Amino acid sequence: MTNTAYTLAPNQFITADSGIKYAYREMGQKTGIPVILLTHLSANLDNWEPSLIDELAKKHWLIMFDNSGVGLSTGRVPQTIQAMARDTLTFIHTFDFQQVDILSLSMGGMIAQELVLREPQLVRKLILTGTGPRGGYGIDQVTRVTNLDLVRAVITLRDVKTYLFFTRTAVGKRAAADFLRQIKRRQSNRDRSISLSAYTAQLKAIKRWGKEGPADLSKISQPTLIANGDHDRMVPTKNSYDLATRIPNSKLILFKDAGHGSIFQYYLQFSQAVNQFLQN
Repeated sequence: MTNTAYTLAPNQFITADSGIKYAYREMGQKTGIPVILLTHLSANLDNWEPSLIDELAKKHWLIMFDNSGVGLSTGRVPQTIQAMARDTLTFIHTFDFQQVDILSLSMGGMIAQELVLREPQLVRKLILTGTGPRGGYGIDQVTRVTNLDLVRAVITLRDVKTYLFFTRTAVGKRAAADFLRQIKRRQSNRDRSISLSAYTAQLKAIKRWGKEGPADLSKISQPTLIANGDHDRMVPTKNSYDLATRIPNSKLILFKDAGHGSIFQYYLQFSQAVNQFLQN
């Protein structure tokens, strides 16, 4: 059993044949099929909500990692979502895993779709949250929305995720405050913040992916859980409905009065849904 609290999970490293050294953390009992977590734009290991990880780790073997060029991982950020998917596969294959489950958020969900289409035999079950399909509605506008909220955050002296991840209702404001407190709980051995050049590269990759033609998502045969808030303005909620329509064996969950960070706002309900989905 690894640490029972994500705030205490040590930073670990593994070096691929490519020479890239990936930073990662593990939680849960190291048996069965591991769950690989793919995170959002600009995020590092410290951006996973600790209470959510702690809940999921009670029943699952979790591995969170920094893609190349992010945080404590070496290398450079890939220029496309497809290349990020290949990079993620490199990380997974370095462990020599034969099969994994994928839990992804936002940009991580875009990477996950490309990954599962590239190596379908590797993925047993797929979880897509706060994300949308290639060429989906408004995805090419993520850069614009993000930059506008960055300006707003600077003016109001707030973290940009206050606006990008949560609604501006009383419920959403409380959720934002709680989330920002949670991700600051870890006091030592924190991850390195993403560089401006790496962040810019990710934004360009998302915009490029948002302008590309759609993928044939009917080829995704894995059981797929799709989750989002009912008011996601970063990757509009309309995309979650689109995914659910186009992925044959999928189930959609929407959380009320929630935005892009719905799985953090409703971490208990989401973790229960994940447990049921992965165990069935």
